[in-house]
Amino acid sequence: MLYTGVLTKMQTEFLEPIQYYLVFENDFIHVNQLLNKTIDIKLIGHQCLSCGLNKSIYRQGFCKTCFFDKPFAGDWIMRPELSTAHLGKEDRDLDYETKVQLQPHIVYLANSSNVKVGVTRKSQVPTRWIDQGAHEAVEIVEVPNRYLAGITEVALKDYVADKTNWRTMLKNDIKDEDLLEWKQKLKAYIPEEALPYFIEDNTETHIKFPVEHYPEKLKSLNLSKTPHYSGKLIGIKGQYLIFEDDTVFNVRSNEGSVVELSI
Repeated sequence: MLYTGVLTKMQTEFLEPIQYYLVFENDFIHVNQLLNKTIDIKLIGHQCLSCGLNKSIYRQGFCKTCFFDKPFAGDWIMRPELSTAHLGKEDRDLDYETKVQLQPHIVYLANSSNVKVGVTRKSQVPTRWIDQGAHEAVEIVEVPNRYLAGITEVALKDYVADKTNWRTMLKNDIKDEDLLEWKQKLKAYIPEEALPYFIEDNTETHIKFPVEHYPEKLKSLNLSKTPHYSGKLIGIKGQYLIFEDDTVFNVRSNEGSVVELSI
């Protein structure tokens, strides 16, 4: 089978194990069904996820112009503490920023390579944890806007990591952690504005990924450097495809790539 389309992050379904789907304009691929099959990946071009033009991808699937102009690539996306819609202050497009920033957000702890703190919209739980390759996660606070979530994350990352070590995550070199215990320890450092939103009574969410076995020596596939690759798929974790020869391919970091997939 031959599939052609623009890569975007894999869609997921929270089952045991997680179910993964690649969505192209004219094709829908259930990636779990490709486990133990050889996949041939060929880069044939690029397409900006915003303007749709065949332009080099700068970051996050966008060309350089769209990355610096469009509201969905503003600095507050990666740094939620910079959100200003709650003040009625525009960054790039106040209507868009109001819609996204002024909705319930979760500050959470996740264990993907180590215990880390993160922020996501409530509507993206547990998708965000799945995309990060977390085996377990728990909500700390649920706040009404992105700014409050951002300042909470900034305060807590002085005491716990805020990034995932992707190599450790993919090797599955992870120890179980009591995230509820961590949550209680960190409560003392939550900013006063966010403390009323602390979630007292909840449980850990556990996530199982479809991986036959984990790689030992990782080789990251970069399509701009290796535009043609073929390998046997043995696992899917986070937004990574894991191949038998220890090659790993981050679908999300290759968004905007136009590819041919041959199965």
